[in-house]
Amino acid sequence: MAIERASFPNPWHETTFRGEIQNEGISFPLVASEPTERRVVGYIIFWRIQDEIQINNIAVHPDFRGLGIGEAILREVLDKVRAEGAVFASLEVRVSNGPARALYEKFGFEIIGSRKDYYVNPAEDALVLGLNL
Repeated sequence: MAIERASFPNPWHETTFRGEIQNEGISFPLVASEPTERRVVGYIIFWRIQDEIQINNIAVHPDFRGLGIGEAILREVLDKVRAEGAVFASLEVRVSNGPARALYEKFGFEIIGSRKDYYVNPAEDALVLGLNL
């Protein structure tokens, strides 16, 4: 929750995280931890529905940003689901989130749509990004 609150102006609630973790078979969380202290430093949560995935949340603790952790966990997920037969990945990102957009573009995600006022606090449009795996 500390990473979530430090990363987003409108963070998920603890009940949302618990619901995702308990939604076995659809929702898949993956965490990155610091090797010495075993402290969680980043995470990703995605849904797998048949041969598509939807990335719902990805964040890295501010103290560990810029070290390639977000890239590593995203690569881990994409490689895993590709090997399991997934053919498409999608996600939403704030229009103003330059670092996240740069990460997704590095992996080949492309803009496939937008969602007006998708985010709140502050209100902002989302870009819908897609990647053929």
